[in-house]
Amino acid sequence: MSVRNPLRLLNLAGKSLLTNEALAISALEYLPIELFPPLFMEAFCGRHRKTLKALVQAWPFVRLPLGGLMQMPHVVTLQAVLEGLDVLLTQKDRPRRCKLRVLDLRNTGQDFWRMWSGSSVHVSSSFSVAPGAEDRSSTEKLLAPFEVFIELHLKERSMDGFLTCLMRWVEQRKASIHLCCKRLRILSFSMDKIMRVLSMVQLDCIQEVYVNRSWHLSTLAMFAPLLGQMSNLQRLLISHINLPDPEEQEEHHMVKITSQFLRLHHLRDLHLESPFYLKGCLDQMLRCLMTPLDNLGITRCLLTDSDLTHLSQSPNISQLKGLYLSGVTMTYSSPELLPALLEKVSATLQELYLEQCGIRDFHLESILHILSRCFQLMSFSLRGNLLSMAIMEKLLRHTSGLPRLSKELYPAPQESFSSDGILQPRRLAQCQTELLEILEDLGHPRTIWIIFTPLSTLRR
Repeated sequence: MSVRNPLRLLNLAGKSLLTNEALAISALEYLPIELFPPLFMEAFCGRHRKTLKALVQAWPFVRLPLGGLMQMPHVVTLQAVLEGLDVLLTQKDRPRRCKLRVLDLRNTGQDFWRMWSGSSVHVSSSFSVAPGAEDRSSTEKLLAPFEVFIELHLKERSMDGFLTCLMRWVEQRKASIHLCCKRLRILSFSMDKIMRVLSMVQLDCIQEVYVNRSWHLSTLAMFAPLLGQMSNLQRLLISHINLPDPEEQEEHHMVKITSQFLRLHHLRDLHLESPFYLKGCLDQMLRCLMTPLDNLGITRCLLTDSDLTHLSQSPNISQLKGLYLSGVTMTYSSPELLPALLEKVSATLQELYLEQCGIRDFHLESILHILSRCFQLMSFSLRGNLLSMAIMEKLLRHTSGLPRLSKELYPAPQESFSSDGILQPRRLAQCQTELLEILEDLGHPRTIWIIFTPLSTLRR
């Protein structure tokens, strides 16, 4: 303890109580509410399991943000808390002061602990000590299941002692516990383990799903019915789905996957990376979208002219804020398709990424007049395309009137390379000087980023 930073009286009181753990436990019924958080922190740091168990049974707040105290998952602490909850859940009549309804194991709630430790004077309303909407009647408490919040990152070796302990506890008490997860990340987990874990989760609580797993299309189809039960899902990201096995019934799997979108009435962000399975049947997925999207990403894949046509005609993209088509080759597309798509979203678009799309001067020329009307645009990237100085000058002049544009990523001009595709530093420096002169001529401060990509990549 430092003389300059003495412990607060509440912390000192907590330390003093824990010198006699039996006394601390017996005194909980009479302690002022302000002493519970600092006493819990002292018991947590000192691994006082009996006191932690007793504190849970008398906790005078609706929520216990345990995750905010754990930099690393801690099995011993979790077991003590769960033992306290077991006693609480089996009691017909709860202790008079106990309001606990939620155990939060996410990395949140730091403001709550800082406020009670004296390092902050602010506290979130969800942790208010005053009676309010969360202070339900005793009848409601008996009827409502206890809620446990957790963020699930499913990857090999993630089923450590902490998660295993929690899952076993929840599985044995499914009738009285709701395991809630708002963010689900699946990185490298077998499907049988995924099914087992998600069978214990309230799927309608999930708001964000990120799948970065080398699955076959048939595996994604197996996961799809679970996805359809996530009725409050707002954000979905799926990447790295393998090419289909020769034996796979691709059309059957696509129907099984896309039909689940009919149940997602709150989906706002959809990002699909390397979705080979969408080629030629993007319209099938678009027809199943139930609400307008805020953000759409379809990257690193081939789409047919028919796909792009259906995309530009879909009513669910008319309010897009973000459009990400990086790696979707435009080289073989009809020249009118990209303008039609951007025309559809020009009024609301804030972010536009067309990186490594095979865009040439004539493609960009066809959309300049539309870009000049994207007044909400804030971020724009064309890096990885092959463009001349002449078209880049036109681009800078057409976008100079966009009031919110602040992030611009462009490729090194074509003139920066030799005929063999080798970057020439002197030529690049000359191009940069010319671009700077153009910006100065336009008359208002502006920063652009020139990103070098080997010409062999640009010509792919």
